[in-house]
Amino acid sequence: MCLESVPPPPSRLTRRGVLAGAAALAGTAGVLAGTAPEAAARPAGRPAGRPEADAAGDLVIEGGTLLDPATGEVTEDAVVVIRGGTVRRAGRRGEVAVPAGLPRLDAHGRWVLPGLVDAHIHLSTVTEARAALTRGVTSARSGSTTFFQDIAVRELARRLPTRAPRLTAAGVFVTPDLGDTVLADPELAPLSALKNGVRSAEALRRVVEVNLARGADVIKTRVNERAGLPDQDPLTQVYSHEQLAEVVAAARRGGKGVLCHSYSARGCDDAVRAGIRSLEHGVFVAERTLHDMARRGTYFTPTLTAIAGMVGDPNPVLDERGRTFLPVLKEAVRTAHALGVPLAAGTDSSGGVVKPVGGEVVLMHSAGLPPLDAIRTATTNAARLLGLEDAVGRLAPRFAGDAVLLAGDPLADPSVLTRPTHVVRAGRLV
Repeated sequence: MCLESVPPPPSRLTRRGVLAGAAALAGTAGVLAGTAPEAAARPAGRPAGRPEADAAGDLVIEGGTLLDPATGEVTEDAVVVIRGGTVRRAGRRGEVAVPAGLPRLDAHGRWVLPGLVDAHIHLSTVTEARAALTRGVTSARSGSTTFFQDIAVRELARRLPTRAPRLTAAGVFVTPDLGDTVLADPELAPLSALKNGVRSAEALRRVVEVNLARGADVIKTRVNERAGLPDQDPLTQVYSHEQLAEVVAAARRGGKGVLCHSYSARGCDDAVRAGIRSLEHGVFVAERTLHDMARRGTYFTPTLTAIAGMVGDPNPVLDERGRTFLPVLKEAVRTAHALGVPLAAGTDSSGGVVKPVGGEVVLMHSAGLPPLDAIRTATTNAARLLGLEDAVGRLAPRFAGDAVLLAGDPLADPSVLTRPTHVVRAGRLV
């Protein structure tokens, strides 16, 4: 199974995605100019006239210490054989047959882990997508974009895997005030005339339906205002349980799940009872709601990185929020882990600043998770949230040939995840 062998989107999506593609690629043509996929993937010294086996994702990673997050097993002097972008064999040297003639990556002195997953990130440009990839994020879930840029980035990633992470796209935000997003699709323009914004059942369904028509993989909505804007109160609730349930029902009719931006205790509870797939941020989530999440299998993506990033902000309102919210959120993470709530790592990076998801792993560990469990939030757990548990999050046969090489032992020092020495995406060295 090669994850990159994905058929092109239907012609309608391609046609309607022209504006999104243009927005995603605007100002970044120089990144791709003159760089054919074959040339980008060809190892030094390989004649241009030969069949491009490595351009299809053939690579041997040899000599490193391999960690399997699923089992916790550590294999020294390991070999990982990737063919066509997919892992074919992995294990100790001497126990794994290595085909002759494949490009090789010397991993001696390095730890080798599967590529990392950022379950909440906003990627709107090629530059941002490439930055995430170089920080070790080989798979990601979008937290929405303004003009469907994430759908264009997803398609770019399928064609040029060394330019962008494998992306689960959320399209545009289902929120009361769409702002400039009403320009993202002609079907959204009439919503700008609504006096109270996107609040009626019909309006909520319309935004979900437009997302589905544009090819969104998941739906993003909110229950509270934003914490990162000093003039908004993140404890103010903008959608009721009934409105959230309308969004969830519309998404389910299209076979999609919902991620929900949330902060207040009541808002978190309303969102979980409405049937969302994952709770985002969730600073003041109550313990009874966490019990319910464990029972339902609702994921918790706390985005500790985003909350910690407010500490020290020049704006005193944001600085105070960061200092107040971070210890509360860490306690919620600790409780969630103890109750068996599935946790996923997400940085909530946006606006051109891409933060390493390894930093989220470090914060998960500082909140009380053992190192291996913290690593799982950015590998196996996050892969399961994205529906990729059989393809992403491990370096095992039939899984994606995505890897990060680290200069130290992440079980002893998770911070090494913030500084990968090498990144491999679908068998290609980034």
